[in-house]
Amino acid sequence: MKKIVTTLLLALVAISAQAQGKLHLYNWNNYISDETVRRFETACKCQLVQSYYGDNEEMLAKLAAGAKGYDLIVPTGNALQSLIRQGALQPLDKSKLPNLKNLNPQYLNTEFDKGNQYSVPYAYTITMLGYNEQKMKELGIKVDSWAAIFDPAILAKIKGKVTVLDSANELMAAALKYLGYSINDTDEKHWEEAKNMILKAKPYWAAFNGTSYIKGLTVGDIWLVHGYSSDIFQADLDAQSAGRKFRIRHALPKEGAAMSLDSLVIPKDAPRPDLAHLFINLVLDGKNSAELTNMLGTGNPNKAALPFINPEIAGNREIFPDKAESAKLEMLKDLNSKQRRALNRVWTEIRVR
Repeated sequence: MKKIVTTLLLALVAISAQAQGKLHLYNWNNYISDETVRRFETACKCQLVQSYYGDNEEMLAKLAAGAKGYDLIVPTGNALQSLIRQGALQPLDKSKLPNLKNLNPQYLNTEFDKGNQYSVPYAYTITMLGYNEQKMKELGIKVDSWAAIFDPAILAKIKGKVTVLDSANELMAAALKYLGYSINDTDEKHWEEAKNMILKAKPYWAAFNGTSYIKGLTVGDIWLVHGYSSDIFQADLDAQSAGRKFRIRHALPKEGAAMSLDSLVIPKDAPRPDLAHLFINLVLDGKNSAELTNMLGTGNPNKAALPFINPEIAGNREIFPDKAESAKLEMLKDLNSKQRRALNRVWTEIRVR
């Protein structure tokens, strides 16, 4: 009996030792709630250490330059595809992830990672239109199409009050959708068509802006943006907190849009894959998953989270589109080197002219 007790004590000590330490998460800024962090640190008796990146290209470049020591990364679909192709990730041990059952099958088995060998969906955003409801009503502008940022007849009414994302991939995706093409169309003739349309609209825009457009919307300096659903949500919260007399609304264009699905992945050389699996499973709990959506207005691929999401968010069809609207959403694919060079040439021309 004494031998059994000793064995059990040694096993508990081993488990405790394994759970101690630090989990290094390479993440988008402000992309996890403080409550979830505290809950994880309490559960694992360890510390969560975060490093941040502003876009997928920055993250990929840092890893390519030899950055190591991360246990978890949160790439978007096309960056995930690149990491898998490079052999930079380790397969998941699904026996350690019982909460995988909580995920909506709609967001599993994507072409980026068939069978989800390496990735677990975390959250998604949709690139759409955000607008000052009061100003658009006053001007009689219906914000239901990409025409709002590309049609000079509409833009003439709001010249200097519009911003678009400073992203070749995202802006070209919107233009291609408006023209009736897939966001992943790589026909250079279609890219030329999209470029020319963008150049005709460009004189009416205030800026290419991927960061401060939230503030512009909040204070009323900007009336219409091409931006991310979670940023538009944040702008509305900020406007309400500041006592503004207008609301910031989402608009999912009828032509369709780009959706970005962010996933949790474990680098091949992760120091603590044990803690990474613990973290992933904890985040997959419905209540923990809902905290991110309630904080940022992100879309949520976790069906167990829905009962815990604020009704105003859960009922917003721009954040949680119905089946017909979801069918018009596409995820950006990774480009090969030749296509990337061609896109860079198009983007340079757009920016300098």
